Amino acid sequence: MRLVRDVFLILVVFVLLGVFAVQPVVVEGESMLPHLHNGERLLVNKLVYYNIKSVSWGHLERGDIVVFWFPREPDKSYVKRIIGLPGETVEVRNGRVYINGVELQEDYLDTEHNQSLPTWPAKKVDPHHFFVMGDNRDNSSDSRYWGLVPEKYIYGKAFFRYWQPDKIGFVEHGDYKDSGLEDLSDTRAVQQ
Repeated sequence: MRLVRDVFLILVVFVLLGVFAVQPVVVEGESMLPHLHNGERLLVNKLVYYNIKSVSWGHLERGDIVVFWFPREPDKSYVKRIIGLPGETVEVRNGRVYINGVELQEDYLDTEHNQSLPTWPAKKVDPHHFFVMGDNRDNSSDSRYWGLVPEKYIYGKAFFRYWQPDKIGFVEHGDYKDSGLEDLSDTRAVQQ
C-alpha cells in the first residue's frame, strides 16, 4: 500500500510540474540557426508566465529564447529570441540592431545566416509586449514582419535542450555586457 501511495505522489508532482513549471517543446524550422535546429527538443520554464522578479529564471530578459503563441495564429507556437523590451525603441540599420540608439552587440549571430543586411524603421515596444527576432535573420519570420509579441502570449523560456543527444545541455542566453545596454537590462519586463 505504501508503494502505491508513493507512486501516486510522484505522479502528482510530475503532473503539477508539467502544468505549472516545465513543458517540453519541439523546434520546427530553421529560424534559430545556428543555435537551435529543426527537430530539437527543449524544456521551457513556464514560471516566467508568472513574472517572478526576485529570481533570474522567473522573468523575461533581453537575450532569452522564448516560446510563444504566434499573435496572428494563436494555435501555432514560435521560438525566438527577445531583442526589445517594453518601453524601448528597436531599429535595424544595415542588419545591425539598435536599442534606443545604442547598437546591440549580438555575438551569438553568425555571418552564414545573416548575409542580407536590411534596414527596418524604428519601432517603439508597447507596454507588456516584446520585440523578438530569430538568430537566422535571413530566414526568420519575426517582429520585423508581423509586429510585437504580447507578454501574455509568451508561455515559456527555453532553458534545456534534451534532444539531439550530441547537443544535450543548457540553452545559451544572449550576453550583451559590451553593448552599453547593461543599465537597460534592468528594465526587463517592467510593468507599466
